[in-house]
Amino acid sequence: MDANNFGCRIRQLFQILLAVLILSFMASLADAETCYHEFDVQETPVWRLCRTHNIITVNGQFPGPTLAVRNGDTLVIKVTNRARYNVTLHWHGIRQMRTPWADGPEYVTQCPIKPGATYTYRFTIENQEGTLWWHAHSRWLRATVYGALVIFPKSGSSYPFPKPNFEVPIILGEWWDRNIFDVMRQALFTGAAPNVSDAYTINGQPGDLYRCSSKDTTKISVKSGDTVLLRVINAALNQQLFFSVANHKLTVVEADAAYHKPFTTRVIMVGPGQTTNVLLTADQPPARYYMAASAYATAQNAPFDNTTTTAVLEYQNVRSGSSSRPVLPQLPAFNDTATVTAFTSQLRSILASNVKVPTQIDEDLFFIVGLGLINCAPGPRCQGPNNTRFAASMNNVSFVLPRRTSLLQAAYQNIPGVFTTDFPPVPPVKFDYTGNVSRALWQPTSGTKLYKLKFGSNVQIVLQDTAIVTTEDHPIHLHGYHFFVVGQGFGNFNPQTDTSKFNLVDPPVRNTIDVPVGGWAVIRFVADNPGVWLLHCHIDSHLTWGLAMSFLVENGKGKLQSIEPPPADLPTC
Repeated sequence: MDANNFGCRIRQLFQILLAVLILSFMASLADAETCYHEFDVQETPVWRLCRTHNIITVNGQFPGPTLAVRNGDTLVIKVTNRARYNVTLHWHGIRQMRTPWADGPEYVTQCPIKPGATYTYRFTIENQEGTLWWHAHSRWLRATVYGALVIFPKSGSSYPFPKPNFEVPIILGEWWDRNIFDVMRQALFTGAAPNVSDAYTINGQPGDLYRCSSKDTTKISVKSGDTVLLRVINAALNQQLFFSVANHKLTVVEADAAYHKPFTTRVIMVGPGQTTNVLLTADQPPARYYMAASAYATAQNAPFDNTTTTAVLEYQNVRSGSSSRPVLPQLPAFNDTATVTAFTSQLRSILASNVKVPTQIDEDLFFIVGLGLINCAPGPRCQGPNNTRFAASMNNVSFVLPRRTSLLQAAYQNIPGVFTTDFPPVPPVKFDYTGNVSRALWQPTSGTKLYKLKFGSNVQIVLQDTAIVTTEDHPIHLHGYHFFVVGQGFGNFNPQTDTSKFNLVDPPVRNTIDVPVGGWAVIRFVADNPGVWLLHCHIDSHLTWGLAMSFLVENGKGKLQSIEPPPADLPTC
């Protein structure tokens, strides 16, 4: 074959390959759908714990509607606020590539939707599958405004585990017998910790162990031999939770919408914001079995809700007329950190061949996270420890949200005076973080400080718990990204000895990581998503106290060039 013919042949092959790629792309677009929903945020009366409460719901449902989509679909959700409070909605774990205006945290990516107003969220699911969820991200409305967001594989694709007979979202929550805004306002006024919840819930119901609750206990019916996929979501406002099913093993297959190598356990721990998918096989004698959740509480001497919520797993072929009380699982003690560590240490992700853990780090950040106390201002006596008010911070900065515009809009439109970009990359003062901390270090400063990340940079963050006030397990959530958890441990992070133990082969992929009590976690990600992204503790009382910061990820020469322009109906402050 002469050179000219050879060149023609190469061009022909290239054209055929290009045509195949285009056809494949068009086929994937043909499979993708645009899913339209209307969410009405409204006040709804519900009966719980022997009385009727008026709570804020979506479409009158508690929990709210489950959104079921496929990888690649686009969601268009028109939200009308018919309630008396401002509201925003956050699509927890969705990466929001080029659509940060749809992320939802109040005053970060949007101003709140005022009573009577409407805002439409538009975003596309890109290369994500599994269980996520949506919830209010405006003050403490998340207590009752939440629901599941299930992402199925694309048509023609399947799970990397045996297909279950059926699937059920299991949403764990917290319930207060008071108006949640009254609980929040009291805590903010006094400076003390908020009143703990009166019950936990499974799919909105407290269960048999609470007063006036047995009739409406959540029930799941199975046939002997069935395999069930339980999509477990922790929507609790302030509490990590253990979850177990009596006499049944749970096979963990996914967490935070990332597939993981299967392993079997009797109990899982799910932090606020986290999701965990487990397979359960109905292989026990036909009967009724409780699935149950109770607190994992790590703050020393802090009150917590020490009750247990239940649902019932009921075999269809159980003897007719049987009224025997279901078997209750043995849940760990509230402070059983050893069980939590044993569980989390087994999480190993199934990484796609094109997914690589960053090894060359461009931004090496060290964030201390934890509580603090601020002196009581003149006026009513504060009810925090020793006449102080509770606070929380990252790197000694207690995060303050703006009020006249959102951070994203200020960055996009170059509005001055809304934020600064001097968030410290390391603690201002180095000390024994988990030891006996000097009282001089207990009071944080306040500010609206962002940290700028260069687009495309490889980022490592050490998240270090502190013993200020108390050590505590903190569930830290990063908006707009998922990340690799390359290491965890107890005590103070030591780069000389701990770095060598990092898992760079199959680390868990999460969007929310529980920083161990009195310990540390190290996460890595590539800053490939322009926007303003909140990093915060998913315990809402801690977020209210300031345990948060924001990243500004710019694409181009100091610009947010590649994101979509703000929608015409974007709320104003």
